[in-house]
Amino acid sequence: MSLNLDPPPVAGAHPTASAADHGVPFREAVRVWTKIALNSFGGPAGQIAVMHKVLVEEKRWISESRFLHALNYCMLLPGPEAQQLATYIGWLMHRTKGGLVAGTLFILPGFLSILALSYLYAGYQDVTFVQALFYGLKPAVLAVVVEAVLRIGKRALKNGVMYGLAGGAFVAIFFFGVPFPVIILSAFLIGIVGGRIWPDTFAVIKGHAAKSEGKAALDAILDENALTHTQPSWKRFLTVSSICLTLWFGPLAAIWGFCGPQSVYMQQGLYFSKAAVVTFGGAYAVLAYMAQEAVHTYHWLLPGEMLDGLGMAETTPGPLIQVVQFVGFMGAYRDAGTLHPMLAGTLAAVLTTWVTFVPCFFWIFLGAPYVEALRGNRHLTSALSAITAAVVGVILNLAVWFAIHTVFGTVNEETYGPVRLQIPEWSTWKPVPSVLAVAAMLAMLRFHLGMIKTLVACGVLGMLAYFLQ
Repeated sequence: MSLNLDPPPVAGAHPTASAADHGVPFREAVRVWTKIALNSFGGPAGQIAVMHKVLVEEKRWISESRFLHALNYCMLLPGPEAQQLATYIGWLMHRTKGGLVAGTLFILPGFLSILALSYLYAGYQDVTFVQALFYGLKPAVLAVVVEAVLRIGKRALKNGVMYGLAGGAFVAIFFFGVPFPVIILSAFLIGIVGGRIWPDTFAVIKGHAAKSEGKAALDAILDENALTHTQPSWKRFLTVSSICLTLWFGPLAAIWGFCGPQSVYMQQGLYFSKAAVVTFGGAYAVLAYMAQEAVHTYHWLLPGEMLDGLGMAETTPGPLIQVVQFVGFMGAYRDAGTLHPMLAGTLAAVLTTWVTFVPCFFWIFLGAPYVEALRGNRHLTSALSAITAAVVGVILNLAVWFAIHTVFGTVNEETYGPVRLQIPEWSTWKPVPSVLAVAAMLAMLRFHLGMIKTLVACGVLGMLAYFLQ
């Protein structure tokens, strides 16, 4: 079955360009996506920050407005928005193969890391060395996240209304626990109405790149609608749907036939397929539900092991939702049947990763052409400007959450009526990560030290401090 989801040019249509006309060789893109994947720590806020810094600030492959346009769409989807954003931009640049490579590379380092940690955890219940390795990385990632909030906020929050939307989104999600889809839908409606009443106020995210962004490699040919693969069609819609749905449910049908409906693999495949379409708002939106089901309903994990798995996902590169791999591994490890437990766990890790991320590629390859076609629509632009402002507040929420959990060992959630507060236990304050976080912020924001150098320096210092303690 072919994975070429990009239809050939229609005879007689407007002349089209190839995805290579932007001047970025595919080999160079693979190298950069690998770099991004290896530095995608810190959850979605950190991962979006890394992509923004590399693709918009350093490489100038894509303009700020188009980056935010793609991010807005990915924020509306179930699943890890950062991985989907990488897939979207990779697809824009090099068609289907670009999206597959960018999205897969984003997953691969985390998959291999958590698989190795799962082996150690199941066999020895000890992951000390890896904890030491990432002890200093999280504070450095915090600096990357703060820089991203400042940079994106500076460009998206152009007036008091946009600041108000960002602040309202932050308060709603951080203090009141308002579901993420509700925040985005509210921002969308505010943008639609506001764009009709105050069009200049809400026209912040432009339909096309600003003149100052004109050197971005992609935007010139994209704004001319010169790339065939960005143009939607029914043929493409049906092709993408048939291929992706077969890849998604084909393995489940095979497992049903060979292992039966009651096997641990069938249970995991169906459960995580369902989870893949309800994880709006990122991994944290579904982790509590997932932990309860995995422990009490399916008995894949023992009480407390979900936190260990989340710790693995938080301290390794890749999406936090990659914790599903650990859940699958431990469930099959304990219900291996005739297989060796480690082999059974490995197969389950592959299966859970597959059914979690194939839908992510499906959403992008199916919907992205329509999102591109709607660029420049005045009403949609106003709505997306409002969503972008709300997204800044959401990223700020993630940054604050990440900061609290980086510099404190224990954080309790307390409720006072409708208000939900994250209260750290001050006795668990961690001085070394706090100092490293401040040093990393100074290095990047004040002295403009490169991200890689900052991460490496903090990683080495953190490892030394971890073992000295």
